[in-house]
Amino acid sequence: MWMQARPSGPLSPGTLIRSDVAWPARTDCRGTEVVDRRARTTPACSMPLDYRPLARDEGAFQQPLTADEIRAVIRRVFGAGCQVMSAVELGTGMYNSTYRVEIVGTEAVVLRVAPAPERQFRSERELMRNEHASIPWLSVIAPLMPRVIAADWSHEVIGRDYMLQSLLEGVPAPERLSAYPRETWGGYFRQLGEITAAVHRVRGPHFGPVAGPGHARWSQAVLASLEDIAADIEGVGLDPADLRKVAAIAADHRAVLDEVTQPRLLTGDLWTVNVMLSQTAPVPTISGVLDFDRTWFGDPAADWTIRMATAKDDERRAFWDGYGVPNRVSAGAVLRSRIYEARHLGALRLERFRLGHRDAVARSYEEMAAVLSALA
Repeated sequence: MWMQARPSGPLSPGTLIRSDVAWPARTDCRGTEVVDRRARTTPACSMPLDYRPLARDEGAFQQPLTADEIRAVIRRVFGAGCQVMSAVELGTGMYNSTYRVEIVGTEAVVLRVAPAPERQFRSERELMRNEHASIPWLSVIAPLMPRVIAADWSHEVIGRDYMLQSLLEGVPAPERLSAYPRETWGGYFRQLGEITAAVHRVRGPHFGPVAGPGHARWSQAVLASLEDIAADIEGVGLDPADLRKVAAIAADHRAVLDEVTQPRLLTGDLWTVNVMLSQTAPVPTISGVLDFDRTWFGDPAADWTIRMATAKDDERRAFWDGYGVPNRVSAGAVLRSRIYEARHLGALRLERFRLGHRDAVARSYEEMAAVLSALA
């Protein structure tokens, strides 16, 4: 069930509290909707905090919070008397910093902290805010998703966006799937196809990121995304010329891109790494999905999930049993799919650079050259 967030005082702009308890809402003098309730806290004491961050290089992209910052965030949401027992950093994500936090007297929660604003790429600005804006649109898979307890964009406690979420039951799919006989994996991919299809059936009000900026035409959203990624590639000292060539080809074929007229909700990043499996089910059974910070509205064929479903001819063929077979036979669909692949490769180049995978960065240029050759 929803955890009751108990703030000890007025909330600042950007702080959102959600609960399954029907507390009366009010609006403060600054126009921020907050929840009016009585704080029930106990006096804070100097309980030792079992703090376990991951070992990272000093210059690593993901920067941890200090133990005191974690205490401050938790007490901001649950009240000054809240006692934090432990904070263990999880290594499952490559963008946000994520902690499993144990609190006296209540269930464990997950604290996700965005990179500092100055560390974010132009093509990845405020992804956590985009995820939060996506929650109403993802109601079709709500039973599988973590529940948001609080979200704070104010930067008053720490200089970064953060969200507190419920802890999903299960085991990360990369750890659990291999424990099952390979002949059972098809059922897992079929479930993933069903989840993706449910998301793709949701119609959006514009093209582009859920939180905006929105575009009236699909070509505008695609070109804006390609330009942002190219600018980021150039900003880190890499050559963006190949991606800019793709953008020029996409601009010349605006009419083909604009054959897509209905914005559909795209998961942005859904694949095995963002899936939880039941720990006890006799066959692979999806118990949760997470990390929808890259959602956008557009052509379902442009979704990362579709790209991964077609990447290999193996058990993932069963994905299409759950999803349905997409229409990829027209010349326009083929051209669009190549532009989408170039966009994926550009985003991967940035991620590989951020993670320090220099050989993989070099390979991205070879992979992009193949796409350009097919587009020529």
